[in-house]
Amino acid sequence: MASLETDTIMNLKQKALRLLQDDADKIEKLISIQMENLTTRQCPLYEEVLDTQMYGFSRAVDFAVRTGLMEEGSGKLLVSQLERNLALLYEALNQKIE
Repeated sequence: MASLETDTIMNLKQKALRLLQDDADKIEKLISIQMENLTTRQCPLYEEVLDTQMYGFSRAVDFAVRTGLMEEGSGKLLVSQLERNLALLYEALNQKIE
């Protein structure tokens, strides 16, 4: 019985990680599309969408960590990688505007 519970927990952890990685990949794609186009900030809608996506993603990661479905270090790594790429995008947009 304990083995079945352990298998179920492992499956849930793997599924949570897969789902979060899929979400991270979608945000990463939005960032890369924006980097390719380097649209100016005159249309802040895209920036708002990215910020909203990042906020939602960080909350989902926090939930996974708090429920024990993900290690805190793994969650922080996922979020920080996206934040770094988002910061690079904003820096590139700022340079284009100047």
